[in-house]
Amino acid sequence: MHTRLLYVMDPMCSWCWGFAPVLQTLAEQAAACGVPLELVVGGLRQERAALDPAGRVRILGHWQAVNAMTGQLFNFHDGLPEGLVYHTEPACRALVTARQLDGEKVWTLLQLIQEAFYCEGRDVTQAPVLRELATAAGLPRQAFAEAFDSAATQAATQKDFAWVQDLGIAGFPTLLAEHNGQKALLTNGYQPLAPLQPLLARWLERATHA
Repeated sequence: MHTRLLYVMDPMCSWCWGFAPVLQTLAEQAAACGVPLELVVGGLRQERAALDPAGRVRILGHWQAVNAMTGQLFNFHDGLPEGLVYHTEPACRALVTARQLDGEKVWTLLQLIQEAFYCEGRDVTQAPVLRELATAAGLPRQAFAEAFDSAATQAATQKDFAWVQDLGIAGFPTLLAEHNGQKALLTNGYQPLAPLQPLLARWLERATHA
């Protein structure tokens, strides 16, 4: 029997930052039943040019909506620093690297990347920033740097992106529950905790007593 939750997200997706406290509670609920949570990265944006002023205003509007809905904190003054190329592959690849090196520390790194981007106004598309955050998460600096730069990890990141596309997942955050290869959708897009807790409880009851 193989039972798990799959969290499909992107660390530079503001709704995923808004969902972080909800996810933590749901993960604890699942863990109490012996069901682990695993991370899949989605590849939200693959931009090549720096964000222009109009684009910054537009994205800050999304951040304000997330803040109003979820209460999660944002640094509206320093967020989206000048010159930022909104390319989420490096941050996603950092998480894949952490997942390979230490599956527990991937969650610590995710939180640090999100806090750096949304609360501290740091450019988490930059490899030196990601290496610093990985070290702060407790990952060995040299091993992380080598794995992050490797072709194998780049391929593993693209494999995550392709898996998400093949499933037809168009929005983040998405939370899937899987039991013996059968996937159930718990949420596609942000939802508060109240409707999700009983939904997960019913699924856990069925999956763990099947």
